[in-house]
Order: sequence, then C-alpha cells, then structure tokens
Amino acid sequence: MERNIFNTEHEMYRDSFRSFVKSSVVPHQEKWLKAGMVSREVWLEAGKQGYLLPWASEKYGGAGATDFQYEQIVAEELARVGESGFAIPLHSPIVAPYIAEYGSEEQKERFLPSAIKGETILAIAMTEPGTGSDLAGMRTTAVDRGDYFELNGGKTYITNGVLADVVIVAAKTHPDQSHAMGLLLVERGMEGFERSKPFQKIGMKSQDTAELFFDRVKIPKSNLLGESTKGFYYLMQELAQERLIIAITSVASAKKAFDLAVDYVKERQAFGKPISAFQNTRFKLAEMKTEIDLAQTFVDRCVEEHNQKKLTPEMAAQAKLYATELVCRITDQSLQMHGGYGYMWESPIARLYADVRIQKIYGGTSEIMKEIIGRDLLKR
Repeated sequence: MERNIFNTEHEMYRDSFRSFVKSSVVPHQEKWLKAGMVSREVWLEAGKQGYLLPWASEKYGGAGATDFQYEQIVAEELARVGESGFAIPLHSPIVAPYIAEYGSEEQKERFLPSAIKGETILAIAMTEPGTGSDLAGMRTTAVDRGDYFELNGGKTYITNGVLADVVIVAAKTHPDQSHAMGLLLVERGMEGFERSKPFQKIGMKSQDTAELFFDRVKIPKSNLLGESTKGFYYLMQELAQERLIIAITSVASAKKAFDLAVDYVKERQAFGKPISAFQNTRFKLAEMKTEIDLAQTFVDRCVEEHNQKKLTPEMAAQAKLYATELVCRITDQSLQMHGGYGYMWESPIARLYADVRIQKIYGGTSEIMKEIIGRDLLKR
C-alpha cells in the first residue's frame, strides 16, 4: 500500500538511515545480544551522522526538522532489521523532549548538544516496584533541602538503565499530594545513585533494562525540570508522543513478522508442496496483510495529527492499543506458519516473538489504554 505522508526529503533520510543500519547496526547485533546492551560507539556514530534529536534547534547542534516523520523513519528502520536494543526511539522522541519543552535555557545548553552527538545517553524513570502504570502511587521522594533536593527511592524496568548518562527521574515532592511530583535530571556519578546489572528478560536481550537506586542523592536545584509540583502534568503531556512511537514500532514489527511468514511459506514443504499452496495459508496471509494496512493507515494519520499538534491522548491510546495487540497477534500467527523452526531461538521469528510481547505493557498497558479511551467516551 502506498503511503503518502513522506516527501522526497523524508525518503532520502530513510535511505541514509537504512544504510547506516546496514553498516553500523546489523553486523553487531549478535555481539550486542550476548553483551546485554549495545555499544556506546554506535551512539556516537549515530550522533556524528545526525540521527539523534533531528528536531532539535540548530543552536544546539540539531537539524531543526519539525516533521515527526523523521522519528517515525528511525523507529521503522530499526524494527525492519529486528533491532530492539538500540533505543534511539526512546532517547530522541521520548526523553529529550522533556528537556526541550520544560528545561531552562541553561539546561538545554548543558544537555541537548551532547545528547545530539551521542555523548550523553538519556533515559526516563517512572516505573517503581509494585506500582507499574500507577504513577500517582510512586514512593520515590525528592525533599527540598534549600539548595538541593534529596532524592530517595528506586525505579525499575528502566530502558537504557545501565548506559544512560542522564536519567529524568519522577519523584514525589509533596508525599501527601498524590499528583505533586517533580522531574529531576540525575547524572551519572552523583553520590548515592546506583544501578543494577541489566535484567535477564524474555526478549529485547540487547536492551540494557535495569533497576535504579537513590540513597540521599543531592540533586541541585539547577537539575529540576520546570516546576517542582508539575511533573505529573508534564508526563501526561508527553505520554501521547511516547505511545505514538510505540504504535509506530509495533506496526513496523508486524510488517517484519508478516514478511518473514511470506518468505518461509514459499519454501516450507508439506505433503509434497509448499505450504503457501494451501488455502488456509493464503487466507491467513490475506487477513494479516489487511490488518497491518489498516493499522498503518491509522498510525500514519496520527503522525499527521501530531505534526499539526492535534493528537489527543485518547487517539494516541487507541493507536498504541490496536498496534500493540496487532503485532503480538501477527507475530504469533507468523511463528505458527514457521512450525517447529519458529520455536528455535536461531530463527528471526522466535526472537521477534520474544521482543514484541513487551509492547502491550510498557508505555501504559493495554488495560490502561482501554481505560483512557473508555473514560473519554463517557465524558461526551
């Protein structure tokens, strides 16, 4: 299906980034899987070639690209090769915008140029043990001590948790008020800031997901993003973009699973003929293709809405809900078509099957997405 949201410049950017992925990502994927994280070198190379924070102002070293399609292209091309560990779609369109939107000029000058170059890797820490999607239930605190905030608590399941040089940490600034929280820029090397080794996960094995610990960490007032009680509001404002990126990645991964299925059924023999010759196979592929095209159309429309600053939290929730449920369903069907080989870790579909399962969980579970959509419907 032809997609009409990309212009010539977008396609040139895609060709360029695809070449970068082919030369600087694909050859290292097995090594990264074994190491449990990607190398810092690939971040520096991506920064050198201008693939990080393309939307950032030229005054900080960015390209000033206002179209969200550039972030969409990066997410799609990484999904196209099954790369789930190199978290540009977290660093650039999810974490860095908090600094650009709510940071002071001093903070922007201090952090954005190095993030653009790949010298500073970013992460955001919201989730805590036992709280999950319940941000209002977090227990991490940031107590105002005059010249600084004293940060205590812990965060878990943090993407880029080991590699990150700067982590935006959400913490309660008034424990007796459920929504009064601040966003603090916690830097590598701050006394009392520790992290675990990367978690051993079902999938996304080259992604350094970790637990973070804060024991009386002194955070200078200059590292507070915006106002100390408006962190919850800031998170709600930016979560729509995060969910859109997850939806984009999910549809691209569904396409990857579909392509793997098509290639395999042409080769796999059963009863003396390729399984593509069976009506059931053709019907399943037809259903998969139709669902993917429908999802792609809606997600592309959401990108257009986002470019016009019209994307609502409810629409973003719909995109994430449908796309993430879709990718898990499509990947499962593709694995089924692979038969026993699909269950072997050496097969690309097995790794993709393990990787995509998290899509229905992080960024807000499917159940939370339904709650957001349902509440909006009942307000009308």
